[in-house]
This record gives sequence, structure tokens and C-alpha cells, in this order.
Amino acid sequence: MMPPPITSMFIVEDDDHFRETFIDVMSLRGVEASGARTGDEAIRALKQSRPAVIIMDVQLPDVHGFDLCRRVKRLAGLEGIPVIFVSASSQYSDPRDRAAGLLAGGAQFLPKPVTVERLWAEIESVTGGPRRPC
Repeated sequence: MMPPPITSMFIVEDDDHFRETFIDVMSLRGVEASGARTGDEAIRALKQSRPAVIIMDVQLPDVHGFDLCRRVKRLAGLEGIPVIFVSASSQYSDPRDRAAGLLAGGAQFLPKPVTVERLWAEIESVTGGPRRPC
């Protein structure tokens, strides 16, 4: 049985251009996408929604992405939502740091810059298989 199509996602990213571009591209593909610039904004928004997947920057202005992921995973109904971390920092190229992200609750860890196609492939991977092409 095919998993249901991805219909919604949430992106936590302080780079307005990256976040808005990604939201626009996903919207063009029929996926309801929304986002937040900070961890606090994300928590407020995620208390009101249940996206199929969450894309999360590691370095946010108000909280470390690993800590935010732990907070999100404690919210009712979000425990099983996959989180994909993204980061431009070379600090996170060390496998131990990537492992820390996975231990914080992340399903995948991608370096920036990341193409929409690569991100979509990872979204498919963590949500259970092929979906609409990107």
C-alpha cells in the first residue's frame, strides 16, 4: 500500500529567502507549506498544525535546532513527525555532530546549500517513499 501523499510541511529557517523560496516551490507542487523564522514562532505555529514533515535549520537566532527538535517532539501529536535538519555551518560536517542531531530526534541531516530536488528526495525517504515528483 502506498503511503498517502505529502500534503503539508513546515520549515524553521531564519534565512528569509531560503524559507520563502522553499515554501513557494512546495506550494507550486500542491504541498501546503508554511514556516517560521525562530524557534518560538515555530513552537507557536506547530501547536496549531500537524505537518507531514518539518525542515529545521540548526542555527536559529533564539535556539539551537537540536534543542528545538527535542521541544517539538514533546508536543502532543508531533512525536512521530520526521524532522530534517539543514545547516550551512561546516561545524556539522563531523559525523559525531550529525549523530547528535539524530539523537535529538532528527531523521536526516543535510548540508546547505541544498537543492530542492535533494531535499525532496530526503523528504520522500523519511516519510515512506516516492511521492509527487519535484
